[in-house]
Amino acid sequence: MPDYGRNLLFGAFLTPAASPPQQAVELTVTAERAGLDLATFQDHPYQPRFLDTWTLLSYAAARTEQIALATNVLNLPLRQPVIVARSAASLDLLSGGRFELGLGAGAFWEAIEAVGGQRLEPGEAVTGLAEAIRIIRGVWSAADRTPLRVDGEVHQVHGAKRGPAPAHDVGIWLGAYKPRMLRLTGESADGWVPTLSYLRGGPADLAAMNTRIDDAAVAAGRDPAAVRRLLNIAGSFESTGGGLLRGPASQWARDLADLALEYGISGFLLASDSPEDLLRFGQDVAPEVRALVAAAR
Repeated sequence: MPDYGRNLLFGAFLTPAASPPQQAVELTVTAERAGLDLATFQDHPYQPRFLDTWTLLSYAAARTEQIALATNVLNLPLRQPVIVARSAASLDLLSGGRFELGLGAGAFWEAIEAVGGQRLEPGEAVTGLAEAIRIIRGVWSAADRTPLRVDGEVHQVHGAKRGPAPAHDVGIWLGAYKPRMLRLTGESADGWVPTLSYLRGGPADLAAMNTRIDDAAVAAGRDPAAVRRLLNIAGSFESTGGGLLRGPASQWARDLADLALEYGISGFLLASDSPEDLLRFGQDVAPEVRALVAAAR
């Protein structure tokens, strides 16, 4: 697949652990000190081992000054879209434009039902996500003084007032793997954020998935490059090479540069709660990847 020419982002995919309660916040501070662009958190509101994601994001935003923050990804079935829109805009305003919104259609339905959520069939979940994107963007369109009305199959809004508008053009990034979700990503999303370990065929799977996104974008009259491709990654820093993302920082840099140039990945989010790994990723790996990609371009 082509290189979409996007600037590169490097970030952290941090565990929102409830114990010790300050761990995720301190790791966000470390990520910022390492020069990383982004700190992201999963959202599983039914999981008592985790802090509430919105509360954590707000606290982390107050402890940092430059690093962007994102959900990776927000559990939409337990989050009402109008409230998601207003929460996202509020955090973006309070943080000076440092928030991006990752959304997921839903998973772990038994756990969702256990806390009062509604189980959705796969098709319903994707339909609900598409409706939610429309609602969220409608709420952010504060300059439009007409009441927001969306009569969807899963989500309905009957004359909601719009606003507040976020401080910047908040990206909506989707965690997507299956064909209909990939089409929705190309049609409506600003970013795509899969997890490398979920790809059974490894990085090679990205080619066909990118094609689905690109085809949907073109069919919707969009430039495929408008959809940023991000990737949650994991690995180990070792003295000698031992496979993809297992080796010294220089090998990591080559591996990530290949992913950028061959598959159009422009955002790399390291799943690690190790301060040492975050520092190495930000200070040793990221600059070399940028240099390799710049030279190839």
